[in-house]
Amino acid sequence: MSSPGRRFAQFVAIDWSGAVGPRQKGIAVAECTAGDAAPALVRPGHIWSRAEVLDQIRAAGRDTLIGVDLGPALPFVDRGAYFPEWSESPTDARGLWALVEQLCTDDAHFAASSFIDHPEAARHFRRHGGRTGDLFEPGRGRLRETERAQQRMGLSPYSNLNLVGAAQVGKSSLTGMRLLHRLDGQVAVWPFDPVPETGAVLVELYTTLAAIAAGRTPSRSKMRSHAELDAALVALGSRAGGGDGPISDHASDAILTAAWMRIVADRPNFWHPLGLTEQIARTEGWTFGVV
Repeated sequence: MSSPGRRFAQFVAIDWSGAVGPRQKGIAVAECTAGDAAPALVRPGHIWSRAEVLDQIRAAGRDTLIGVDLGPALPFVDRGAYFPEWSESPTDARGLWALVEQLCTDDAHFAASSFIDHPEAARHFRRHGGRTGDLFEPGRGRLRETERAQQRMGLSPYSNLNLVGAAQVGKSSLTGMRLLHRLDGQVAVWPFDPVPETGAVLVELYTTLAAIAAGRTPSRSKMRSHAELDAALVALGSRAGGGDGPISDHASDAILTAAWMRIVADRPNFWHPLGLTEQIARTEGWTFGVV
């Protein structure tokens, strides 16, 4: 959980997707270097596969801070378990990543359908078609401690156990766990790993935080024009990108968040949030920028 104690030279923001299929229009990757140059999309116009994103992360430079918009774990602290009443419930996040991978070995493209459909796991999820597990907590569902901290900041997080609706993040989280399982030991994943003196570091993003820092409200966090994006970039001390016309909110999220990461990466309180304990760092993780 330690502060990086060093400066990063490159910043990569990835808007992730949990959708089914070999390639995801909802994935966008943007990068920038130290300074004030506008971040740029990596492979603009390309429709990414999740495996290609994995390769992109593995190829990151040694002084790169990588942010990915996904939940790296499920709620644990509130019940003392990810899956109460399931004897196979893991005791830490790496065990959770391994369990998702084990049950989804035959699911192509990092999909997690087999995990969601497992009779024990399914008891904890809200799924489409009115299939809500008997252990899914009513309302928004169980929250991680970092999501409770987000609520205290005026945000409206949803449970990673909710798989229904436009605001759901559960599918992104589960497919992301298969990504993290493959990265284990290759890239430090904060706060599950200590921040190394050298080497790339991956953190969990909540892209709305970047929009808020740029002066937008949570309800206006999505930008779908280059004019909106450029105004937000300038508000973060970045040069404007200079594009014209519409832009997907996935692309604008990635671009703006890369610029935001560049100006906040050295803030000690972002690496030492008050609510982050050793247990939380081991089981639930934490969203970078939630203090």
